[in-house]
Amino acid sequence: MHGNEVILTVLFCIATAVAIAVRRLKIPYTVALVLAGLVLGSIHVLPKIHLTKELMFAVFLPGLIFEASFHMEYRSFQQNKLSVLTMAVPGVLAGIGLTAAALLPFSGTFPLLEGFTLKDTLLFGALLTVTDPIAVVALFKSLGAPKRLAVLVEGESLLNDGTGVVAFTLLLAVLGGGSFSTTGAIVDFIRIVGMGLFIGAAVGIAVSKLIQAIDDPMIEITLTTIAAYGSFIAAEAFHFSGVIATVVAGMLCGNYAARTGMSPSTRVAVLTFWEYVAFALNSMVFLLIGLEVNMETLLRSIVPVCIAFGAVLVARVVVVGTSVGLLSFTREKIPWRWAPVLTWGGLRGGLSMVLVLALPKSFPHREELITLTFGVVVLSILGQGLTMAPLLRGLGLITQSSDRVEYEQLMGELRAVQGARSMLGGMSGKTPPDVLAELQAEYSRRAGELEAKIAELHLAKSEIRHEQEMVARRRLLVAEKDAVQDALHHGAISKEVADRLAADIDARLIALEEEEHAPEPSEAPAAPPPS
Repeated sequence: MHGNEVILTVLFCIATAVAIAVRRLKIPYTVALVLAGLVLGSIHVLPKIHLTKELMFAVFLPGLIFEASFHMEYRSFQQNKLSVLTMAVPGVLAGIGLTAAALLPFSGTFPLLEGFTLKDTLLFGALLTVTDPIAVVALFKSLGAPKRLAVLVEGESLLNDGTGVVAFTLLLAVLGGGSFSTTGAIVDFIRIVGMGLFIGAAVGIAVSKLIQAIDDPMIEITLTTIAAYGSFIAAEAFHFSGVIATVVAGMLCGNYAARTGMSPSTRVAVLTFWEYVAFALNSMVFLLIGLEVNMETLLRSIVPVCIAFGAVLVARVVVVGTSVGLLSFTREKIPWRWAPVLTWGGLRGGLSMVLVLALPKSFPHREELITLTFGVVVLSILGQGLTMAPLLRGLGLITQSSDRVEYEQLMGELRAVQGARSMLGGMSGKTPPDVLAELQAEYSRRAGELEAKIAELHLAKSEIRHEQEMVARRRLLVAEKDAVQDALHHGAISKEVADRLAADIDARLIALEEEEHAPEPSEAPAAPPPS
């Protein structure tokens, strides 16, 4: 067996172990993966698989971007398009300049920053403008943060990846000796982004039409894979934005093809496939981020790295604050209480590391930029990722209310009582009958009291009751589908009948999913202020 195959298998084993561990540790999965990668890289138990630009662009980036945009509801995006575009386009360009301005005064104060000019700090700003909010978006969903807040963070990330990569490419061309003019840069920017959008739309529409004409889950999954990687490759081949192309293709497939061309069963299969692809790719990317970092070098340069991290953070504060202030005069007003989350939720990730590694070997200050970028990414993932949950709680943005805590407490006590009652059933003949009867009566009484309290809390809090109803209904639908498959396996029903029944169950599962993820009325963008 080849070495790379062994390493890949070991990495998947580590990712699985980390996924199991974080259920108990209550920390974001991606943060735990980076920590695992840092530990493995420090003890040198695995040969390094470098996170190269070719690997990132050919394997990881198209799949991750497509999966996120496939799940992005057009209605939610449309309702927040001004907010997302403000932070993802002018916000990114302003962030580059602000980061450069904040870092430039420290040029020459440390060996790592020796000789840095405005051009170097601008390039560093372009490297660190792209955000990777996977860890915080997952936290939003698990903790019950406002859905619109998750849409803003994820929507901005999808578009600022494209904006940041284009800005980095144009800056690199200028720093490499090319001529520069403001008009030419604006034209190039519009051309690269606009043509990426056009290619993504063309691929997305073509794939959607094919999906409408076909009713085969395996072929339709393959077509979405072609849309993801084909749109990216086609745009990059002509030197346009592959990120923007994949975002557009993903949103078309998720909102147009999935709703008009996929049967419920196919849609469930496609969703399951892309959820696994995202899990697998994220697992590899964040492990490789940890493995790529040289901890000794990073610790030696911790002070300039912290200064660089501060520069990036200051720029983010200004961009978010300005955006929220300007949007307060529109119908997409963002609550000021969300501004710290939007600021702190802009984690930096693998794309920044890949871009800096793609710098030519002869590029001035290449090694210094690599160290700074790697350091900022690690600080961002660990520092911001681990503190996001406390920040959300401190701002009162999650639904971990006293009622929910009480509900979980009661459910935990009830499960403990039920476990004891099960044990009592096997104690007959080993315990005196009068003692056994007394214990059974005691535990029955406790179970009854707990069930009554839970029922009362459910009636008082419709939100908790609705959430539990959704969980119960999903479990019952899965049980229905298992029973149908079991009947088919034992020859009790024909395949035609089984397919028809499975399609009906899948339709109900999709309806349940849409109901669960419907935008909350209280999160709709505010009406414009009266004139």
